[in-house]
Amino acid sequence: MTETLATIVKILIFNSRAIFDCFNTTVNIYMLSAHHQRDDESQEHTTGGGLLRAVPVNVVQSIRAFRVTELQSEAIRLGQHFLYANCAQALTRQQVLVSIAESFQLPRQFGKNYDVLRDCLTHVFQKAGEQPGFLVVLEQLPNTQKFDKEARENLLDVFRDAADFWADKKVPFRVFFSFQ
Repeated sequence: MTETLATIVKILIFNSRAIFDCFNTTVNIYMLSAHHQRDDESQEHTTGGGLLRAVPVNVVQSIRAFRVTELQSEAIRLGQHFLYANCAQALTRQQVLVSIAESFQLPRQFGKNYDVLRDCLTHVFQKAGEQPGFLVVLEQLPNTQKFDKEARENLLDVFRDAADFWADKKVPFRVFFSFQ
């Protein structure tokens, strides 16, 4: 009888371990899937998941370590407009504005001055309908006598104003720039 009782206890202990292991595995799988589900949910609610997770949603900043092709891919992934202008050939304020207007495929009048460009980046785009967000790259802004630090700051202020405008509407507007 003691032998039978010992066998039953062994079976119970073995089954208990199996049940515990099964339970433990199930709990671990659930914890992993819940963790991934939380990651997925947080990525859906933050437009900056992936490459831009550490970049504010409405900002004007140096392009730094980002590559243009990576930023373009991220804009596509996020379903946002990607606006790119390479201003390497521009030497003056007017040439920079024209370069931006042509690159963004804006009507020519939007390349006339800062106020008109600001209006286009804000009110004109808003009138076009609901916007999913913008990722803008201004590459190789000139560093010339006719487009000096003050001119560059004035241009970047236009984009900062646009970022503020879209922030009020809860629409991402990120601008990355580089200088020659």
